[in-house]
Amino acid sequence: MHFSTVLISTFAALTIAAPTAVQKRAVFGATTYDAISISGGTAGNALAEANAVLDKLPADLSTVEESDLDFLNSVNQVANDAETDAFNVALESATGEEADALQRGKIKNKVLKLQATVLKLQAQAAQGGGDAAKLAEEETKLANNIAQDTAEAGNASTKLAFDATLGSGTADAGGDAAADDAAGDDAAADDAAEDDAAADDAAGDAAADEEEEEVAACEAKIRRSKARRSLRASRA
Repeated sequence: MHFSTVLISTFAALTIAAPTAVQKRAVFGATTYDAISISGGTAGNALAEANAVLDKLPADLSTVEESDLDFLNSVNQVANDAETDAFNVALESATGEEADALQRGKIKNKVLKLQATVLKLQAQAAQGGGDAAKLAEEETKLANNIAQDTAEAGNASTKLAFDATLGSGTADAGGDAAADDAAGDDAAADDAAEDDAAADDAAGDAAADEEEEEVAACEAKIRRSKARRSLRASRA
């Protein structure tokens, strides 16, 4: 009887001391970009709208399932495709308030994709991996776009339809920093491209002005030469 009591006590102690396995369960399924897009409505509340799309994630990010990390990565990639292939294309021909509303929708789209990336990197960090430098970089980008969205609070924002699916293996798996770099989810890249285009226009205008000045100077020189020859001929 004494032996049985000792054995039971020892077994109970071992059971209590044994580490509990982390329970993971996938929470995201297949969906479309149009279903999760937050670009419509009005500006000013993009972060809350993005969090509403991604609120199925567990509070304990160390328990996020691998397939859900892939889902967050695909949100980034698909939203980036919508930015370059839909918003940027539409903005090329838009003017006035139409262009402003498209830009607000584009910024809200950026907030969604960057928040998905930040959550993915935070989850990877909670699981003992991730990239701290990349996380800090993405958080800075996110804060910048949230500030832009907040500055336009209450103004109309345009949502564009974009045919893309994500989740349940429909998008490339990976969830690593390299995939994010390939996706090109950098707001600064768009600004740099726009600045380069403006610089090209300015350079072209300057070159044209310089060429016109050279032609005018050449014509003036020819006129002066003709005048001198005419004067010499009259004196002769």
